[in-house]
Amino acid sequence: MSNAMTRRNQLRVALDAEVAVGQELNQLMLHGYRVYHDFPCDGFNIDHILFGPNGVFAVETKGKAKPAKGSTKQEWKVAFDGQALQFPNWTERDFLPQARRQAEWLAKWLTSAVGEQVQVKPVLAIPGWYIDRLKPSDVFLFNGKNPLAWAGIKSATPLSDSLIQRIAHQVEQKCRDVAPSGYKEEKKTLK
Repeated sequence: MSNAMTRRNQLRVALDAEVAVGQELNQLMLHGYRVYHDFPCDGFNIDHILFGPNGVFAVETKGKAKPAKGSTKQEWKVAFDGQALQFPNWTERDFLPQARRQAEWLAKWLTSAVGEQVQVKPVLAIPGWYIDRLKPSDVFLFNGKNPLAWAGIKSATPLSDSLIQRIAHQVEQKCRDVAPSGYKEEKKTLK
């Protein structure tokens, strides 16, 4: 397969993964969470952010194609030792630092924006894979299913309703700063 075709397939898998995770996370809005997608940062984006009474989460999504159909479910498993992800045929170490960096950036930005210390939990979403958590980690690993598991994540300091409102206001200002071109008012001319 050509490099262009390989790259196209990788991008398709990545987009499918982001959409699937986003749709699952949107279900959390029914349970009082605020959910935002493709959050713009300084030269990068955070795939999804969400927050509710138990904290703020920065979600990095990684779409990785599973082995071909007919393979066993054992081949669809990723082992997570807290430092690396062991896929069936390779080990991945770059995803975790990226999730941590994004959470750190968001924590600094929110702390500055709301004038109060805000902690952000890094999350790595790998949709479609079975996850075998071998050791605890500061990064929450999520396979894209059962978004209500977020409600069980404990926070050292629960967020007050007031802080949630201030965070929402700041996030809205950053996310919703461009009016869609289809809604621009047409200039009326006098005849």
